Amino acid sequence: MFSLKQPKPTFKSYLLPLPQAEDHIASEPRIKKLEPVLLPGEIVVNEVNFVRKCIATDTSQYDLWGKLVCTNFKISFITDDPMPLQKFHYKNLLLGEHDVPLTCIEQIVTVNDTKRKQKVLGPNQKLKFNPTELIIYCKDFRIVRFRFDEAGPESAKKVCLAIAHYSQPTDLQLLFAFEYVGEIYHNPAKKVNGIDPGGGGASGQQTPLFETYSDWDREIKRTGASEWRVCSVNEGYMISTCLPEYFVVPSSLADQDLKLYSYSFIGRRMPLWSWNHPNGSALVRMANIKDVLQQRRIDQRICNAITRSHPLRSDVYKSDLDKSLPNIQEIQAAHVKLKQLCVNEPFEETEEKWLSSLENTHWLEYIRSFLKHSAELVYMMECKHVSVVLQEEEGRDLSCLAASLIQVMLDPYFRTIVGFQSLIQKEWVMAGYQFLDRCNHLKRSDKESPLFLMFLDCVWQLLEQYPAAFEFSEIYLTVLYDSTRVSLFGTFLFNCPHQRVKESTEFAISKNIQLGDEKGLRFPCVWDWSLQFTNRDRLLFHNPLYIGKSAPCVQNGAVKTFKRSKKNYSSTLRGVPPALKNGIIGEQEFLPRRNSLILKLKPDFLQHTESPTGSMEQYFRDWFAKPVDLHGVILPRVSGTQIKLWKLCYFRWVPEAQINRGGSITAFHKVSLLADEVDMLNRSLRQYKSNSSLHGSCLELDQSRMYFRANSLNDTSGAPDFLSSSFPFSPVGNLCRRSILGTPLSKFLSGAKIWLSTETLANED
Repeated sequence: MFSLKQPKPTFKSYLLPLPQAEDHIASEPRIKKLEPVLLPGEIVVNEVNFVRKCIATDTSQYDLWGKLVCTNFKISFITDDPMPLQKFHYKNLLLGEHDVPLTCIEQIVTVNDTKRKQKVLGPNQKLKFNPTELIIYCKDFRIVRFRFDEAGPESAKKVCLAIAHYSQPTDLQLLFAFEYVGEIYHNPAKKVNGIDPGGGGASGQQTPLFETYSDWDREIKRTGASEWRVCSVNEGYMISTCLPEYFVVPSSLADQDLKLYSYSFIGRRMPLWSWNHPNGSALVRMANIKDVLQQRRIDQRICNAITRSHPLRSDVYKSDLDKSLPNIQEIQAAHVKLKQLCVNEPFEETEEKWLSSLENTHWLEYIRSFLKHSAELVYMMECKHVSVVLQEEEGRDLSCLAASLIQVMLDPYFRTIVGFQSLIQKEWVMAGYQFLDRCNHLKRSDKESPLFLMFLDCVWQLLEQYPAAFEFSEIYLTVLYDSTRVSLFGTFLFNCPHQRVKESTEFAISKNIQLGDEKGLRFPCVWDWSLQFTNRDRLLFHNPLYIGKSAPCVQNGAVKTFKRSKKNYSSTLRGVPPALKNGIIGEQEFLPRRNSLILKLKPDFLQHTESPTGSMEQYFRDWFAKPVDLHGVILPRVSGTQIKLWKLCYFRWVPEAQINRGGSITAFHKVSLLADEVDMLNRSLRQYKSNSSLHGSCLELDQSRMYFRANSLNDTSGAPDFLSSSFPFSPVGNLCRRSILGTPLSKFLSGAKIWLSTETLANED
């Protein structure tokens, strides 16, 4: 029926497929050779080839082809294709460009286009259809999408189930950090990025971890708390499992009394000293007393001991945080609404009501509440010279945030990088903040609450208002938040120090690891930043606007230092709002304004002031009328628009919100060039004046503390092409709904806002 010549071209067409298929076959050997970079203890549990990573929803021209791999630490997409339209990538040494840690995954959704089915995958669940698409929602607001059109259906199903299983462990010891540390102990030669696990810093000044008696003793001496002592009554966690082994108590309280009183506190959490003011006022944290019959007697004895520790024997002011601040459930609900607004809902559908929707999340309202209440307690310690006791039911949540904010406002040491890290160690890690539950590493959502993120957001608000007062940048704060989602660091992995010792000891016994005299396994510390970033990339942590306590000065060939006085500071560094003229609050500011720091005082607080009508009000008015002392007290502005949305943290993965060559990074870039130019002049001057060797001087000239460097003096080069409002992060590669080109800066300069329709912006670009 058919001629002999007819099958020949058909046969050839079958062997020589169309150009699209030819590309797939030609790339198959290359894809199979792509392998993930694995850490010690990390293993591949499943993988699938010929996966397409979606870059935009409106087109597939930018999509990447590669291999999707699931390990016991992360999901990794491996490709040789270059990322489209991306001119810069901030490299993390632990994670690849397309990697997502398993503990950062919030929800896994599988989709089948043909059957029009989708399913949210949980652990140990079955998948009755072959997925054509996988959508991963991350806790850091990322959305990553993969397509399996060319992949084997069974392989795609298996990798989806593997990701669901390993991202939702049922036991703490199943987190990757245990496998990593176990491998390190069995093979000491293995190191990640050449660094041993544990420790408080990669180089330079070490961060005190407050695990030893000496760390607490040094903090007592640093703050001048002469009437307080380090207590070792909980050594071996004999009294309370949610307290550190060493903490500070009034010298007048004997160990025997502490043991007796501990039974009356919830969780046996005795009062903890946090900090001492130079005037003698102390900041103390305390859980509620559960014994109603003994409550008044024990409370009076504790307060008397705190009073005797004050040089002026001043009274104690108690702040009930449970009544004054939003609870953890309200904060979690606000965070869910914020994520829904920033990520899940398309911008073009919410543009007209975006600001009102942001207000309805209550996220900024809660930040204002914490800043305002902390400022009121700063007033009590600074102006009234009284000790402050932060009281909370368990003393492990709200008190962590309030105590930390108060110390950031009062002590300039905690506004340096090392000081800030020591503050987190002292007030969060060692004080028993429940990172395991609050970060929801084990997917127990009923205990989740982003209190630590809210603290970082509050610090960012202060950094935004007083940029010259902080040594670290907002990039540092953002990277620090990201590190809570990496299940390698013991810093953010446990609910308390005792849990680390208990769980790691059990794990060591099961793996035949000899601990010797060590109290549990030593996990990598997040403060070892060299584990994650190169020396050059870590320069982005430093704030070029920061004014240190002293600055070098060369005079007569000798390097001297001079301290800046208050007159040396320009009021512009404070970011004075338009309503403030010449340091005086205008009449319009006296009108009732929601959550005003000056005007709206709490009734329960006013009754403790000498002048209920204006003592605290006058203090704040006088403080804001003077030039700020960057090495003294700083107070937040909480009125009106002074509380802002932290765009770098919440919008960095949203391409529609990206401003090319715009955002705060442009100022950061310019200031860095100026600071580097000043450093170059100082180094050149020292080289000219000093008697040091030529070799040593040349080395000094090559050193720079700035990420962006001036090529020469009077460098007038413009902003690099890769700068955007998301820098150093790139939203390219995360799911977007419109153009992945971002928003042109010209639109913002002409008055357009971030909530304008991205479709209109893309068409007019």
